[in-house]
Amino acid sequence: MKRLITLDMLRGYALLSIMVNHMPLSVMRSVTLPNFSIFDASELFVLLSGFLVGMVWRSVEAKEGRRTAQRRFARRSFEVWRAMILGALVMAGLSAALWASGRPHTAIWNQYAIWIVENPLFYIAGVASMWLQPNIIDVLAVYVVLIASSIAVVPLMLRWPLLVAVGSVVMWWFAPQLNAPIPTFGNRNGFLFNPFGWQMLFFTGTAMGLFRQSLMARLHPYRHALTVIAIGMFVFGCTIVIAARIGEPALALRTAMKTLYGEVDKWNLDGTRYLAIVAAAWLVAVPFSRPMEWFSASRLGVAFQQIGRGGLWSFVICVLLSVAGDAFQMNPEGKSALLRLAIDIWACVTLWWASIIWLEYGAPWQRARKTRRSIGTAA
Repeated sequence: MKRLITLDMLRGYALLSIMVNHMPLSVMRSVTLPNFSIFDASELFVLLSGFLVGMVWRSVEAKEGRRTAQRRFARRSFEVWRAMILGALVMAGLSAALWASGRPHTAIWNQYAIWIVENPLFYIAGVASMWLQPNIIDVLAVYVVLIASSIAVVPLMLRWPLLVAVGSVVMWWFAPQLNAPIPTFGNRNGFLFNPFGWQMLFFTGTAMGLFRQSLMARLHPYRHALTVIAIGMFVFGCTIVIAARIGEPALALRTAMKTLYGEVDKWNLDGTRYLAIVAAAWLVAVPFSRPMEWFSASRLGVAFQQIGRGGLWSFVICVLLSVAGDAFQMNPEGKSALLRLAIDIWACVTLWWASIIWLEYGAPWQRARKTRRSIGTAA
């Protein structure tokens, strides 16, 4: 399967954006997606993850059969679950060490640091059961559920794509009611990232990956009209955010626009945010595909690619750097913007460096282990 460098680059950008957006005093967070777009790196991460699932599934099933594809994604769901537990464990340990050294921070809840010291088994069991979903790492919880559900959904999608699409929309519509009974820690039940809502974006990405060639062939005759619609939707979402940042002078515009979109609810996957990210995906894939490929092949784009290719390793490192960077920027108080920017750059370079280490040593070791396992299973 040929790698799509723009896909890797965007995954890398999503991870960098997640990292700095969880550092409250970050200077770089002022130029990330949430400052001008109605959607943020969470939507980008989930859509790209779904797209990758579709691409890989199609390739694996064509070469090795459907059962192999299902086993592969069952294993992948387990790997994400394991990374969630290990990441939450190390994150809480780092937080405890920072608090002990007199470096308070707000990127994550300080209770995790207390639990990992005073009651580690409770903390680990809570994360493993997904009853407890620590912030920043919590997106992996919904990712576990979505990948596991792909084992059943993708075969249905390949056979009855329109029926699956309708079912996905219906599930999204009733997502708050479906999520509410699930017992989790906090003031309300249910996953923070509602899997019944976010599945629609994930499986939209999966469908894009599965049917990419046939879908683009069907849409090609209407590409100009679709581009105009996509630009309109993207600008609409941007206007909502920018008008909110302007404040009182844009109140009349905000009030008028609100009659069209109502309330924006990230956690259940708001329809406005969904349409905006899908519109952006069309713009990246069609009218701006060449500029995106050019940027992806630039030095900065290659660095983003390398971070994106780091997978779960890069995600966990990005979480740890969010906590550490937040602590360094907060302590001592009153750091200048220049010093805070220096910490931002340190975090970004460290994430890139850690991703390079994984690609150099971790990824080859992982591939060799999987090859040995496949040989052993065949024997």
